[in-house]
Amino acid sequence: MTSGWTDLTNELACYLQKEALEIVLLLPAMDTIEANPAAQYCAQQYNCLLPLGQLRLLEVILHLPSSISPADIEAVRTAAITSALVWQKSCLSQNEDDQTDCYYALILDIQLNSDDIDVNANNVDNSSHQGVVSQRLSHHFSARYFKENLVLLDASDSVQQLQIFSWQDWHSILTTVQTPCELWRFLGYQLKHLKPQQLEHSIISHPSDFNSEQALLTQFMDSDFLFTQAIMVDNALIKYGMQDKPNSALVTMKLAQKNNSTAVQIYHQHMQQASTLWSQLSTQMIDLVGEKFTTSDEEQSTASQYSHWQQQLRDESLFSRHELN
Repeated sequence: MTSGWTDLTNELACYLQKEALEIVLLLPAMDTIEANPAAQYCAQQYNCLLPLGQLRLLEVILHLPSSISPADIEAVRTAAITSALVWQKSCLSQNEDDQTDCYYALILDIQLNSDDIDVNANNVDNSSHQGVVSQRLSHHFSARYFKENLVLLDASDSVQQLQIFSWQDWHSILTTVQTPCELWRFLGYQLKHLKPQQLEHSIISHPSDFNSEQALLTQFMDSDFLFTQAIMVDNALIKYGMQDKPNSALVTMKLAQKNNSTAVQIYHQHMQQASTLWSQLSTQMIDLVGEKFTTSDEEQSTASQYSHWQQQLRDESLFSRHELN
C-alpha cells in the first residue's frame, strides 16, 4: 500500500479494513495537458483501523510530461488538493455517526515522464509506472505553504483537517517513526501545528519549527510524544501493583530528552534497530503461520482471529519493541 516500501508500509497492510478503492477526482487543471499521453493520474483510498483510531489515506499519483511548466505543475497540484478536500468531505458525510477517532491524509506523488528529462537532476528520483520509467519530482509542504493557502483548508477546530504530504515527506515519516502507534501520534502532533494560531506562531516566532516536514518530524522524535503510550502503561502497571517502580530505561530516556543529552540519538538508534528486528521476526512468524491457512469455508471463521493476532504483533510501540528485544 502506498508507493515506496518500508517496514511500516508492510505493517500498515495488516490494518487494512478492505482492499484499496480507486477514486475518481475532478482535476480541471489537467485539461490543458490532457492531449499528452504522459498526463495521467491515479488515486487510491486506503482505510486502516489502527490501535488508536481510524486512518484514511488518499494516495494520488500525478503522471505529467517532463516539458510541463512549473506554473502548470502547481496548478495541477492545487487541483489535486482541492479534489482531495471534496473526497474528505464526502468521507466525513458518510461516516458522521462514527465516533472513532480518525485522521485524513493525502499523499501526493508527482512523477514526470522520463523523455527529455535530466536524470541527474537533484530534485527527481527514479520511479516506474506500468513499465514506463519516470522521475519523481521532489516537492514539499511547509508551514508557510499552509498559511498562504489556508483558504483551501477548513481551519476550524470542529472539523477534522486534511493532512497533506508529498511522497518524499510521507516516505521519510514512515522510515523514521517505524510503528503504527508512532505514526498515529505523529499525525496528532502535526495536526496541532496546522491550527491557525500555531501556524502564525511557527512562522513569526519560531520560523525554523515547521519550515519543512523533516524539521517537524525531528521535533516530534525529540519530544515527550514519543513516550506517551509507554508512560501510560508504566503508570498503570504501578497503579495495579504489577510493578514496584517506574521502568528505569523509560526514566533514563525521558531525562535524556528533557536535558537535551547527546545520548538521545543513541537511544533513538537502539529503539529503531529493535523495531526493525521486531518487524522482521513478526513477518517471519506471520508468514510461517500463514502457510497453514487456506481459503476453505471451514477456516474462514478463524481468519478474523488470525488478522487480530497479526495486529497484536504490530501494535508494539518503539519503546516496547526496545524492551521486548
